[in-house]
Amino acid sequence: MAAGKRTASAAESPSPAQSALARLIRDHNGAGRLRVWSLVITFFGDAIVPRGGVVWLGVLQAIMERLGIEAGALRTAMSRLTADGWLIRERDGRKSYYRLAGAGTETFAQASARIYAAGPPAWSGEWTICVLAEEAGAARDARRQELRDLGFGTLGPTVFLRPETDAAEAAGMALSGTSVLTARKASGGDFASLSDQAWPLGHLAAEYEELVAHFQPLAQALEVGAAVSPEEAMAARTLLIHDWRRIVLKDPRLPADLLPDDWPGARARGTVASLYRALLPGSEAWLDRADATSAGALPPPVRVFRERFKGDP
Repeated sequence: MAAGKRTASAAESPSPAQSALARLIRDHNGAGRLRVWSLVITFFGDAIVPRGGVVWLGVLQAIMERLGIEAGALRTAMSRLTADGWLIRERDGRKSYYRLAGAGTETFAQASARIYAAGPPAWSGEWTICVLAEEAGAARDARRQELRDLGFGTLGPTVFLRPETDAAEAAGMALSGTSVLTARKASGGDFASLSDQAWPLGHLAAEYEELVAHFQPLAQALEVGAAVSPEEAMAARTLLIHDWRRIVLKDPRLPADLLPDDWPGARARGTVASLYRALLPGSEAWLDRADATSAGALPPPVRVFRERFKGDP
């Protein structure tokens, strides 16, 4: 199948799932959510990296067109990503092929552990507490942001803490030059109050709830047997992971003991996992048939691909 070839006749009435997808695309474009360069990175990391990592520009154009992205906007995004060292362009005759550069591959590999993980991480009860020196200006702000990106919460201008869960990233460099202490969870502590203070989660909770509301109509339509074409499944999968990635990478990934009982992140992850699995057969079929590499079809996905969202309901 040449990339971009539609499988459904324009004269056919759209299924409920197709109508839900159309609303998703319209709402996202209307709200200005679809940053093209970021959407391209999502597509590469989610769909192309597990299948050899190289793709013809025509495949990208087909999916971006289905998501309402104009060709000129895609060309600008590809030029920017190549110039900034995220993508590497290769030519074979008149065709252009792209792959993630080293920095892009490493960045998405690190993000994948959070994007496709199942549920909150396990926690033994151990804490890391660090006290920053009285830095000022840009150095102080950069240090604080680095710690927050690593899942640390704050109890004051210079006091940061983090539960050392199974998913906690190494923080050695970020802790350099700070005073570091370790502690263990005591029984009977008011951890809900501590979490509210150290990790203000209200805005994140609202984003999770919004994501569920946006994708629930599509999920429900697919659950009752409504159909989408393989190309539409690939477009919906890309949009789903793009939105999910944008939110989940801001989540400090706290253990269950530190989350509110009604934490919407769990419901959002379940919705994403279920919808992703529903879209997987069609979207992978589209990739199977796309003339995506200079040798023809993409190779099959690597084995670890099947571990995504493993353990989610």
